[in-house]
Amino acid sequence: MILHFRIIGALLLVLAMSHVVFPRYFRWNEELKPLSLINRQIMTIHTFFIALTVFLLGLLCLSAAGELVETALGRKISLGMGVFWGTRLVIQFVGYSPELWKGRKFETTVHILFSLLFTYMSVVFLWAYFY
Repeated sequence: MILHFRIIGALLLVLAMSHVVFPRYFRWNEELKPLSLINRQIMTIHTFFIALTVFLLGLLCLSAAGELVETALGRKISLGMGVFWGTRLVIQFVGYSPELWKGRKFETTVHILFSLLFTYMSVVFLWAYFY
């Protein structure tokens, strides 16, 4: 189980770092221009804090895998992370329109990979809590 936490930790660090390319890839300078200043800034700031949270969760998994699996507090934190990533998995299917990825090779691949990642993390974290 500790190995899975370390794998997840590394994956979360990569996921956090991938947020750096979001503004350019999604053309936020152009796409967000019609929004009010507050809405543009909320997008940017919330994206930063999501990336920071994902990065810190990755560090936690890498540096405290044993504690997350073997202690009562660690298992409770694992439960919270399992619920978090399980909810993110559900949002992957009900929050995003299939129009965004269906019939598009790259987007479909990303959709499938993220679905698998969120499933993997949910299962590992919940497994750590319940067993």
